[in-house]
Amino acid sequence: MYSQQFFIDGLGCASYIVGCEAKGVAAIIDPDREVQKYLDAATSRGLTITHIIETHLHADHVSGNSDLAARTGATIYVHEASGAEFPHQPVKDGDVLELGNLRLKVIHTPGHTPESITLLLTDTTRSEQPWIALTGDTLFVGDMGRPDLVGAEAANGLASDMYHTINEKILPLSDGLMIYPGHGAGSLCGKSIGSMRLTTLGYERMSNPALAPRSKEDFVEYAVSGLPEQPGNHTRIKAMNRKGVKPLGAVQPAPLSIKEALPYFQRGAGLLDTRPKADYVQAHVPGSVHLEADDQLSNRIGFVFPPDVPMILLLKDASDYVRVVYSLARVGYENVVGFIAEGLDVWERMGLPLTAGDVKDIEPKELHNLMQSCTNGDCPVVVDVREPWEYRQGHVPGAILMPLGQIASRVAELDPERPVAVICASGNRSQSAAALFGQKGFKTIYNVLGGTGGWMYGGLPISRE
Repeated sequence: MYSQQFFIDGLGCASYIVGCEAKGVAAIIDPDREVQKYLDAATSRGLTITHIIETHLHADHVSGNSDLAARTGATIYVHEASGAEFPHQPVKDGDVLELGNLRLKVIHTPGHTPESITLLLTDTTRSEQPWIALTGDTLFVGDMGRPDLVGAEAANGLASDMYHTINEKILPLSDGLMIYPGHGAGSLCGKSIGSMRLTTLGYERMSNPALAPRSKEDFVEYAVSGLPEQPGNHTRIKAMNRKGVKPLGAVQPAPLSIKEALPYFQRGAGLLDTRPKADYVQAHVPGSVHLEADDQLSNRIGFVFPPDVPMILLLKDASDYVRVVYSLARVGYENVVGFIAEGLDVWERMGLPLTAGDVKDIEPKELHNLMQSCTNGDCPVVVDVREPWEYRQGHVPGAILMPLGQIASRVAELDPERPVAVICASGNRSQSAAALFGQKGFKTIYNVLGGTGGWMYGGLPISRE
């Protein structure tokens, strides 16, 4: 038997290849859009990909199942409750998929979504007992799948389903079972997923708070409380995965001269500037959105850029293009026209507008001092972009609650002429929000370093009203 995990930093997505080398066949579980890595892995082991299995329809990233099926001819398998509209083979609880000497038993484990499954993998050359559980978004390292991504109204019902899944489907399994989860640290599909990427059921039984003994009522309350912000664009991603996505194909560099790019801008295309912050501060195109091409790009883009607007990239290096396009495609941004192949010096020589400056990083104590010394017109409006449950636990006095996912629709509530200070828990979400305020023309924007945690650590006043 051969297995390998593929992990995407930032999104925290894990996918897998499992194969029978004796028979030369393999399955891919939960593929992402960059499918070449699965083809390369299979080829290197002499395997043919015959099965593509989705543990559920994802809300945080777009599946690569259509790309992989188009390239291999493999069959896609999804649970019968998924409502999937693309060509697939439905499976149900108790079904067994044969993969040479390997056996994949389908266990219906609803809770994260109604169609979620766990796959129990047995290597029949060694034992009749399962060796590995591919748990998708049911069980993580130190956590479980959140129940609210199908919709807030369904969260309590799915949490109830998860209670039965945990106690009737997962916990009766052997402690020695290896757990291959669908996500690791960085994912928004759980509350606080551990950084280890594999575990055992015995260790999770002993240490995972989601598996602690509780009444059903207490479990539901635990499952729906304290959830982080939902992934940006998640409703659209879920719909794309249900309908089926057009194969992306091989991504090739698409350089554009400024003269070639201008008609796209005139027709409404947006500019995503992915250069390092220092470069952006020195000079940038007014109205562009700035998000660095790091491993958080996939998580942040959904909060600050409309998914259906054509996009042109400004890169630090042309070699970043393919990586950035895949980062965007993973979360449903497929409308990338190309990248500007000329520098901003050429842009300026053509008489096109440039500006400088950017979001100002500010320490919590600096912000506190500024708020104490400012006059009404100069005082920054503190915008807390965390979730309501976080806000209720403590916030900067006078801060306006505006969760990150709501900013695009509520930005008109604020005066762009007045300074805004954006704060979250630690500084990550506030950076995304600050980028959106900058794109909307706000004159003075502060990003509070260290977030509310840094504010509290500094002994500054906290309100819980």
